Amino acid sequence: MVKNRESFRKRKMSFARCNTAWRALALASAVAAAGVISDLAWAQDAYPNRPIRLVVGVGAGGPADTVARVVGQRMGEILGQQIVVENRPGGSGTIAADQVARLEADGYTLMMLTTNSAANETLFRNFKYKVGPDFTAIARLAETNNVLVVHPSLPAKNMAEFIAHAKAKPAEMFYATAGIGSSTHLTHALFDMMAGTKMTAVHYRGGGPAMADLLSGQVKIMFASIAPVIGAVREGKLRALATTGAKRDPAFPELPTVAEAVLPGFETQLWLGLGIKAGTPRPIVDKLAAAAAQALEAPQVKERLVKLGFATVSSTPATFDAFYKNEVAKWAKVIEVTGLPKQ
Repeated sequence: MVKNRESFRKRKMSFARCNTAWRALALASAVAAAGVISDLAWAQDAYPNRPIRLVVGVGAGGPADTVARVVGQRMGEILGQQIVVENRPGGSGTIAADQVARLEADGYTLMMLTTNSAANETLFRNFKYKVGPDFTAIARLAETNNVLVVHPSLPAKNMAEFIAHAKAKPAEMFYATAGIGSSTHLTHALFDMMAGTKMTAVHYRGGGPAMADLLSGQVKIMFASIAPVIGAVREGKLRALATTGAKRDPAFPELPTVAEAVLPGFETQLWLGLGIKAGTPRPIVDKLAAAAAQALEAPQVKERLVKLGFATVSSTPATFDAFYKNEVAKWAKVIEVTGLPKQ
């Protein structure tokens, strides 16, 4: 009996020591977790404490680059840190997406999302990175209609003449795009389908290089975004035939829309927005969205974008996410119907 009591006493002491050890471990874990939470909270409150990169998937000089610099500068002033635009052209924006997706979700690298970002999900067979699982939508920034411009050496003076010339001499009809899957490319593919024409695409790594060859006459046709062609049209270096929105564009009120002139129901736009790697803390996403909204309300930003042919857009991360998913579905249908070859 005494032996049993002694054994029981030893087991009781052993359990007590284990219980104390577990309590100490739990306390240490709680303290550590509290420290991590405190560090994360501090990091989010202090955000941003260094410059932020904004990666743009086209070269300098195109509309996405222009909007990135105009809006990014004002956002940087609001956030108290510079936003540095970094151009990563190529692969219809997939090179830029690949770079951003491989970085930490710490809020210090943003990506410009565009019409072709949504189209890429269908156009590329092995497209890796999508909004939702890989990127978080922050804010839609601006939108613009496209405008069909031709080099003055092309004889067409209006849309009817343009279509007639395209059907009569298809071998001469080379059109510039800002890249495979870009708004300029998709708009022309839709036009060919609806007009019954068959023109040949010449793809560039962004709107800037495409515009250079268009102005020189190396290519003679482009459904360009309005921003980079306003000056050239006003100076007579390019001839504008029609815009692509549902109604006439304020930048070219004298021009009919494509739908008004020849193809009822035809409508496309180029839109631009901000995204960030999925997993970025929500307070940071919300802070960036608020800064973007504030920047777009600045009179100097609105005035600059309007002069470039853009209208600013009000959105939240949730509304931009919903809009983006609708765009994916819309362009998936266009790509399938027009038979664009998948990359």
